[in-house]
Amino acid sequence: MTTSTVAVRARDLQLRYGRTTALAGVSLTLRDGVTGLLGPNGAGKTTLLRIIATAVPPDHGDLSVLGADPRTGPGRLAVRRRLGYLPQDPGFHPNFTAFEFVDYVAILKELTERRSRHAEVRRVLAEVGLDAQRQKPVKTLSGGMRQRLGLAAALIGGPDLLILDEPTVGMDPEQRLRFRELLAELGEGRTVLLSTHQTEEVMLLCQQVIVLDQGAVRFEGSPAELAALATGRVWTSGSRAPGALASWRTGTGLYRHVGDPPPGADLLEPTIEDGYLMLVDVASAREVPA
Repeated sequence: MTTSTVAVRARDLQLRYGRTTALAGVSLTLRDGVTGLLGPNGAGKTTLLRIIATAVPPDHGDLSVLGADPRTGPGRLAVRRRLGYLPQDPGFHPNFTAFEFVDYVAILKELTERRSRHAEVRRVLAEVGLDAQRQKPVKTLSGGMRQRLGLAAALIGGPDLLILDEPTVGMDPEQRLRFRELLAELGEGRTVLLSTHQTEEVMLLCQQVIVLDQGAVRFEGSPAELAALATGRVWTSGSRAPGALASWRTGTGLYRHVGDPPPGADLLEPTIEDGYLMLVDVASAREVPA
């Protein structure tokens, strides 16, 4: 897949669950590399991932995934053969070993020849650092190891499109670092869509970022462009600014603020988190303790 190839093209995707609008006309384009998907809880991120992964159809809109139309049976099959998907809950069978779980997924992905399939299972387990745990029952693995096991299953067959929904939940700092190294490699030559609440991961890993809020795309661009939305809106002072969108005390003892600075404020270089706060509801940020 080349950098000019569009892996996913969505136009006006809409989906409702009863009276709840999950997606309210989402349009986006994904190319190869890593795209970060940010948004508050309930923004529609998981719904969007499930639609792209062919798990649920939209009520309205057009969608092309890897050149196929997932609204048709042949189109869904074509997408699933080239797709790797790590949902929030991979549905582990606790009595399977790590090897058996990934082998089961490989069978579902139509890897029927036993010898080559087992070689592929061993490859992906080694790729995520679980080679030594491959014969351990899933129920004995830590939360971080289970996340890596789900990623191994998603990597079966070398997918062209990799969809990851909160993949670092349960990982300790060292595991997050190893994951970043792996994801940076995975984003070379394929399309990765990473849904996360960790703005640091987006800053370090992603070439593109999409902010979803209330079922709609509020921003689509580079991490630097997202940060630039808060240019001139971030400052520091010795006390909390009551009119700021968000204020918190830093390790230096000074307060960092996002919002409308007073005249003569000591402005700071914004981060993507600052730009994100300018786009979405930041009520929770006001509750950050000093």
